[in-house]
Amino acid sequence: MRNERLAAALVEKGLRQQDLAEAARVDPKTVERWVSLGRIPHRKTAARAAEALGADPFALWPGLGQPRSGRAVSAELLALWECRADVPVSMYAELFAQAREWIDILVYAGLFLHESFPRLNELLAERAENGCTVRMLLGQADHPRVRDRGAEERFGHGIESRCRLALLHSRPLLAVPNISVRTHGTVLYNSLYRGDDHLLVNSHLWGVNAYAAPVWHLRRHAPGGPFDAYAGSFGEVWRTAAPVSEEQS
Repeated sequence: MRNERLAAALVEKGLRQQDLAEAARVDPKTVERWVSLGRIPHRKTAARAAEALGADPFALWPGLGQPRSGRAVSAELLALWECRADVPVSMYAELFAQAREWIDILVYAGLFLHESFPRLNELLAERAENGCTVRMLLGQADHPRVRDRGAEERFGHGIESRCRLALLHSRPLLAVPNISVRTHGTVLYNSLYRGDDHLLVNSHLWGVNAYAAPVWHLRRHAPGGPFDAYAGSFGEVWRTAAPVSEEQS
């Protein structure tokens, strides 16, 4: 499996594979295997290579030095932000704009998307018109679990109003082929934003607003990994959620 982290680090540093080979004191073919086949170097060699790239060796090779029984960092984890407020809104726009097959959104309201990116509906419609399947899951405003979340976050009835406003924002999309909107009343452990094999996961903490909770960026690496676990969770919520019609909105 190609090591995209290493490939990106070479481009960012402006180095060729041959340059890295000289710095790490290995054959250029060895570096080629690091990149194209995902081979992991010995720790000392990795340290020399990482120093030349100005990077953390464990970030370049998540499995470096880990016992075979487990790994400290998932190969699917690309980035981690301490809170959602630190994530550039362009991340979401690029995630959706680059999608060709699937766009999935699981939130209670997610109003920050519309507030920060007014062209969101236009972008989603354009993707859908080009064959991308778009699925949106919004919180059911009058559901007890949604009201409970408002109380937990000391937001009161505000969260119910935000769910209704999110549905109003999404109303123009209901008439677009390949776009479906449903409402749900599940306990929202995470908000999910998917574009094909990339996924932004906004974790939720009891009593903390979503914007202050961590976000991690996953990219599907192999079947059965963290990406598939979250994608499967989305599917379960989708299966139990209520479809929204133009009349209901």
